[in-house]
Amino acid sequence: MSSPQPLQPPEGPLPRLLTDHLAHWAEDRPHQRAFTYVAFPEPASPGLHHTLGWRGLDARARAIAGRIAADAGPGDRAALLLPQGLDYAAAFLGCLYAGVIAVPLFSHELPGHDGRLAAVLADCEPACVLADANTAVGAERFMAERGLPPVPVLVVDRPARTPPGALPERLEPDDIAYLQYTSGSTRSPAGVVISHANVVANARQAIEAFAADAEHNTTVGWLPLFHDMGLVLSVAAPVVGGFPSVLMDPVAFLEHPVRWLRLLAAYPGTISAAPNFAYDYCATRVDRDEAAELRLDRVKVLINGSEPVRQGTVDRFRDAFTAAGLPPEAHCPAYGLAEATVFVTTDTFTEPPTALACDPLGLTQGRLETREFTDPDATRLVSCGTPAGQELRIADPDTGAAKRPGEVGEILLRGPNVGRSYWKRSGLSEEVFAVRAPEETGEDGAAGWLRTGDLGALHEGRLYVTGRLKDLIIVDGRNHYPQDIEETVQSAVDVVRRDRLAAFRVPWTGTETEVLVVVAEYRRGAEPTERDVLAAQRGATAAVSARHGLRLAELLLIPPGSLPRTSSGKVARAAGRERYLAGAFGGPVLSGTEKAR
Repeated sequence: MSSPQPLQPPEGPLPRLLTDHLAHWAEDRPHQRAFTYVAFPEPASPGLHHTLGWRGLDARARAIAGRIAADAGPGDRAALLLPQGLDYAAAFLGCLYAGVIAVPLFSHELPGHDGRLAAVLADCEPACVLADANTAVGAERFMAERGLPPVPVLVVDRPARTPPGALPERLEPDDIAYLQYTSGSTRSPAGVVISHANVVANARQAIEAFAADAEHNTTVGWLPLFHDMGLVLSVAAPVVGGFPSVLMDPVAFLEHPVRWLRLLAAYPGTISAAPNFAYDYCATRVDRDEAAELRLDRVKVLINGSEPVRQGTVDRFRDAFTAAGLPPEAHCPAYGLAEATVFVTTDTFTEPPTALACDPLGLTQGRLETREFTDPDATRLVSCGTPAGQELRIADPDTGAAKRPGEVGEILLRGPNVGRSYWKRSGLSEEVFAVRAPEETGEDGAAGWLRTGDLGALHEGRLYVTGRLKDLIIVDGRNHYPQDIEETVQSAVDVVRRDRLAAFRVPWTGTETEVLVVVAEYRRGAEPTERDVLAAQRGATAAVSARHGLRLAELLLIPPGSLPRTSSGKVARAAGRERYLAGAFGGPVLSGTEKAR
C-alpha cells in the first residue's frame, strides 16, 4: 500500500451518501490503505494483517451489491450474519450501494444471543441473509430451526454463480440506510431507522470532535461492527474522512487485551472506543512486562462510553499506562445512543477528563451540589463533555419543562443525526422521537426532540449522566442510581467481580412492599464458602446503609458468566431482575437473609 497523502475532500458540494464518499476515495487514492483486519489464529500470534485499499474496498462492496440486487430490491432488508472482518465492512457498504436496508447483526455462533437474533430476524423480515463460507450452512439451519421463513443466504466471500442485479440509479439522503437494533437491555430489541443523512451527519460530527486532521489519524477498533459505536467509528467515520481503519475481533481482545494496546501503539494518531469495563480489564489483565513494551505516546483519543464512566476506572487505566507514554488527555468520556446514530457528547482530548465531586443527598433529590474533591463521602461524576453538532436539553420527565443548570432531568436531543423512528413501532416512535417542549408549537418547522430515557444534568455547559430513567430506584421520594449502589457493593466486597452485578427493586412476597436486591457474579477462580457468603452480605449491607441510607435485603452471589448481558456487553438489569424473580440463578444463595421471592 502507498504511504498516506494529505486528504483532499471532494470539490463542490459535500457527498450526501456514505457510498459517495467511498467512490471518491476509490478514485482519489485507490491504493492507499483503507481497512485492515488483524487476525490472531494462535494465542501467541503477533497478528496477521489483511488489508484492502480504497479501490479494493469499493470494488468488493460493489460486487456484493450486485449479488444482493439479484435477490432484493430497494427498501428490502438484508441481514448481516457475518463474523468481524473485512467482509462485514464490505457487505454493509454493499447493502448501501444496492439500496437495500442493511441490518447489522452477528453470526448465529455468538453464544448466549440466539433468542435475540431470532427475534430481530422475525422483526426485520429480511429478503436475504449475508454470510460467509464458514457460517452460511449454519445460518440456514438456524433459521429453519427457529421457524423463520427461508430466504437466500448469500456467501459474500465466494464468487457469484448468477449474474449481478442492477443497482439503483439514484438514492436520496432521506432513504433508509440501515436498522440499528438496540441492545434490548430494558425491552425487546427495537430497530432504530437510520437514514443515509443520519449516518453521514454523525460520522462528520465524530470527525469534527476527534479527527479534524484526518490525514494523521487511524481508527483502531475491536467493538463489534453490529454495535452502533463500532459501526460508526470503524466504518462510517473512516469512509467519510478518508482515513484508515484497523479492525480486530472482540474475542481476540478478551483473550489478550494487550493486543488492542499494541495496535494502538502501531499507528499514528490512533482513535478508538471501548466501554468502561474494557479499561478496567486492561489495567488488571495486562501485566507489567507487557505494559513495559508498549509505546502509547501516539494515541490521540480513547473514547469511554456505552456504560457509566467511573472516575476510578479513569485513574486505574491512567496509572497502569502512564509509563508507556499514554497522554492523560487521550481518555475521552462520551455519551451516545443508537437512537441518535451513536455520538451525542464528548469530552475534549486537549485536557484530562473532567469530574465533579457531588453531595450524595443532593443527587437523591435531583441536584448536582458540588463538594471538595477530597471529600471521601462525595459521589464522583465524570463529565461526558459537550454536544457534538446537536442540541441538548435537560427536561422534567413528566412535564417536559426545562431544567436549570445543575438540576437532574431527562436528556432530550435534536439534530441531523437523530434517527427517524423505530421500525414498525409507530406508537413508541411518537412517544420517543417527536416530543415537543411545552413552549414549542411546531409551527417553526423544527424537528421534535428525542427522549433518550437517560437522566443527567448540565454543569458549566458539560453533561453529567446520572443513570437510566427506567432503572431509577426511588425510596421515600429520593432517587438512587443502581450503578452507584453497584459501585458501593463492589468496592466493599472483594469477592464480587467488577462491573458484573446488578441492583434493582423486587416485590416482597405477599405484600406491596419492594426491597433492594443486588445480584453479583463472584470473581473467576473464587469458590465462596458459606462463611465468605455471609461476610459478603454483612459487608455489602453495611456499606449500602452507610453510603445510601438504604436497606439491602439480599446480596446474591452467582457464578461468573451467569448475569445476563446485552450483545454489546452491558449488564442487562431488567433481564437480570426477571431471572431473579423466576428463581433461575444458580450458585450459592445467602442464608439467613430476607427473601424477596
